[in-house]
Amino acid sequence: MATVTSLRLLTDDRACCTPLSASPLPTAAALPLAKAFSALGDPVRLRLVSLLMTAEHGAVCACDLVEPVGKSQPTVSHHLKVLRDAGLVTATRQGANIWYAVVPEQVAALRGVLAPAD
Repeated sequence: MATVTSLRLLTDDRACCTPLSASPLPTAAALPLAKAFSALGDPVRLRLVSLLMTAEHGAVCACDLVEPVGKSQPTVSHHLKVLRDAGLVTATRQGANIWYAVVPEQVAALRGVLAPAD
């Protein structure tokens, strides 16, 4: 099983994970967060994340995501690439297929910055 991409976790930079209400967000922390939130700003990508998060085995072959979202294979691949580039999903090649899974730490980091400060 070969990993197609490596990710820089949002959690690598602790400033990005501080709730937005705790202190002003530094520019360096805003950039990866903006990319991740932007990736989620499309209904197809939100649907793909939802499908991946609820997958029985935690990962889904790209070929099995075409029918549920009602888009062509190239369109689904494009959306998955955007999610992968934002660090929200991983891609693992298994033979001729690529399997995708959500990066739970990334989702938690996004949730964390939106949480109220303690």
